[in-house]
Amino acid sequence: MDYDEAGRVCRRILDAVSEAVIADDRFLEQVLTGVLAQGHVLLEDVPGTGKTLTARSFASALGLSFSRVQFTPDLLPSDITGSNVYNEATGDFEFVPGPVFSNVVLADEINRAPPKTQAALLEAMGEGQVTVDGETTALPDPFFVIATQNPIEQEGTFGLPEAQRDRFVFKLAMGYPGFDDERTLIDRRADRTSQSPSVDAVVDPETVGELQAVPETVSVDGKLRDYVVELGRATREDDRVDVGVSPRGVQRLFEAARAAAVIEGRSYVVPEDVRGVVHATFAHRLVLTTEASVRDADPVAVVDDVLERVAVPAVDEAR
Repeated sequence: MDYDEAGRVCRRILDAVSEAVIADDRFLEQVLTGVLAQGHVLLEDVPGTGKTLTARSFASALGLSFSRVQFTPDLLPSDITGSNVYNEATGDFEFVPGPVFSNVVLADEINRAPPKTQAALLEAMGEGQVTVDGETTALPDPFFVIATQNPIEQEGTFGLPEAQRDRFVFKLAMGYPGFDDERTLIDRRADRTSQSPSVDAVVDPETVGELQAVPETVSVDGKLRDYVVELGRATREDDRVDVGVSPRGVQRLFEAARAAAVIEGRSYVVPEDVRGVVHATFAHRLVLTTEASVRDADPVAVVDDVLERVAVPAVDEAR
């Protein structure tokens, strides 16, 4: 698949999802960027903004299988991964796959489950496999997790540890729609008989795999590679930051920038590709100092300052 075709296919996918999801175009593009970068996305926003609908709509448009896991305090790891069940007919234990065995998994309100259960997703997200009773089973390919959490209800929740936040290529927020968009939401509801809209498949799993392969061939100028590294290192030098962006986070920025270029139908990365995804890639990876946290310092503001301090390289875009 060439870059022009990949860009056109991505636009068709976004158009299909936007028929169901009322959200900012940039938000939908970043979710798709996460898919192309073979990463996972964390959505943090108030209830009712369309997080679940977003996950389901992308799965439908991509022609992928979908499962939803409602995270609760009593959820067990085996409720996610599956378990070995005794079969009386054969006298053997048989593995019964859990809901994680889908192409797109919605981990709804992930911070409501205890750390042991949250950790059940770590191997799946990092390795594309799960291990139960010493037996390792591969997950479907492609595999993509969209996790959600509610920022306004913290009682009875368990914040994601840094190691697990680092597994998500992006942390995004949908925000409330504008008046016109919210009116469109009402108009669309008036024109159908079901509460939730549906999305038809635009591509199939094989095409999704082809799309995910395209960013691997996108060229990145040496100056831009230096820029990506400099941005990550600058977060570690900020006085407000206790733990800056890890080398994995720097690599994710590189991968996300290449995926963003593909959505634009380009075979090369420009500085705006990097700057367009750096907040979503870096902010949730920063651990602020105690003093900065007491003063309500904002990781987003830290990334803003890093972008101001690190000079944007001049890159020849004539390719």
